Amino acid sequence: MIIPSLHTPRLLLQPLQLADAEQIQPLFGQWEVVRYLNAQVPWPYPADGALGYLRDVALPAIAAGQEWHWTLRPIAEPERVIGVISLMDTPGNNRGFWIAPAWQRQGLMSEACVAVNRYWFEVLQRPLMEVPKALANIASQRLSEREGMRLVATGESDYVCGRLPSQTWALSREEWLDQQT
Repeated sequence: MIIPSLHTPRLLLQPLQLADAEQIQPLFGQWEVVRYLNAQVPWPYPADGALGYLRDVALPAIAAGQEWHWTLRPIAEPERVIGVISLMDTPGNNRGFWIAPAWQRQGLMSEACVAVNRYWFEVLQRPLMEVPKALANIASQRLSEREGMRLVATGESDYVCGRLPSQTWALSREEWLDQQT
């Protein structure tokens, strides 16, 4: 399946490509971006971390039809990568994202989530979206609340910043469809 470009009022979501590594590397290797990500992310972030991740993990998962990744780009600057949003066919972990600190707190990730949620439920026809997150990641928690997700599990998980209380939020296809009317 070819991943399409998606659009929001302010963003162009382009399918991830190996050439994106050059712009992703300096943005992703910032503590503000990675601290609440899964501990599988190496820290300090290696100089070739983005290239290795795209080449060895993300692009093979896309080719296998198990993951869908997009770069976030301002519509006014379509060549500029400011973040990434992903969908994964992994039980308990279906969506993840990050955005460069200079672009945070502007509602851009909310726009991106609307677009990829639509793709998840309408194109991929998935019945449920589950999104894990660190309890300390208040901005991500608030985004899930605004989306109408419900808190379905709590526990602890390992993040780049260490072991923290965690939450899993969920939204069913039926709940999502109800919101669209």
